[in-house]
Amino acid sequence: MREIKIGRKTISGKTKPFVIAEAGVNYYDIAKKENIYPIDAAKLMIREAAKAGADAIKFQTYKAEKIASRYSPAYWDTSKEKAISQYELFKRYDKLKREDYHKLAWYAEKKKIIFLSTAFDNDAVDFLNDIMPAFKISSSDITNYPLIECIAKKKKPILLSTGASAITEIKDAMHLIQKNGDPPVIIMHCILSYPTKYENANLMMIRSLEKYFPGHYIGYSDHTAPDPEMLVLTAAVFLGARVIEKHFTLDKSLPGNDHYHSMDPFDLRKFVDNISLLQKIMGFSRKAPIATEQMSRKYARRSIVANAFIKKGTKIAENMLICKRPGTGIEPKYLGKIVGKKAKRDIKNDEILRMKDLL
Repeated sequence: MREIKIGRKTISGKTKPFVIAEAGVNYYDIAKKENIYPIDAAKLMIREAAKAGADAIKFQTYKAEKIASRYSPAYWDTSKEKAISQYELFKRYDKLKREDYHKLAWYAEKKKIIFLSTAFDNDAVDFLNDIMPAFKISSSDITNYPLIECIAKKKKPILLSTGASAITEIKDAMHLIQKNGDPPVIIMHCILSYPTKYENANLMMIRSLEKYFPGHYIGYSDHTAPDPEMLVLTAAVFLGARVIEKHFTLDKSLPGNDHYHSMDPFDLRKFVDNISLLQKIMGFSRKAPIATEQMSRKYARRSIVANAFIKKGTKIAENMLICKRPGTGIEPKYLGKIVGKKAKRDIKNDEILRMKDLL
């Protein structure tokens, strides 16, 4: 598979997974808590995500009237998020102007983290195109062909989320992307349920997507509540995810929106440490002894050793021999060939036999 460049980062089978902290619109609630402006809260989240080791931070760009009818029902856990319609929820969090996104992109560049934002309409695609190196297509838009076409024509890498999708729908979206510029696509496994129960995460779908879409990198967009050791995300990487996206907050206790299933900077650092260790321990796929095992091969294996004093000229019987460490002499697999030979010299008890000692 060809490498995919997103900003200064490269995605391939050899590099560390690309980690996206999905800030979404969580900065509005952070702003309220800290009594600061939303754009300053967004900058604070950029700074903390960069410090914790994320490769990118992603926001969401939409206007409520363009994304949802006033009569669109909620599809999330309303005990966690009280809004009863999508329009009501989106209207709370659509206040940033175009110039604000430019400011955030500039600030992310300054903090050496890649700026991304999910575009939910064609106007957003057009103005975000100037300030970010890749596009994310939400699971909810996998059948939104006008938006997919608009994004594909920008010819930038696409993160295609597949929550609640059938394979045929993913294939149709991929075909549409290929027809409209054929930019590189990373297919993101996702469960479109907030929060996702652990038993519904279905991480093995990562392997399934690899089989259905050979030649494409697979990623994982997560909506589970973060576990203490960040094992869900770590397992996704183990199963082959080359991009990891998870909602990000500075305070998981804040009510509503995405905070209740978001990771915080501590969780993010834990996950980044996990994947550093995972990459270190995975190593080579071809089974063969490695350099650090050479001494073990020599000294931890066994050789054929005299089990008693063997006088010169004696015909060697099996009870005169034993197999002991180290493995610097004749290997035990040759025991049958040694039995019946004669000693060319006196061989001391517990001495390692050599072929030159035998007739």
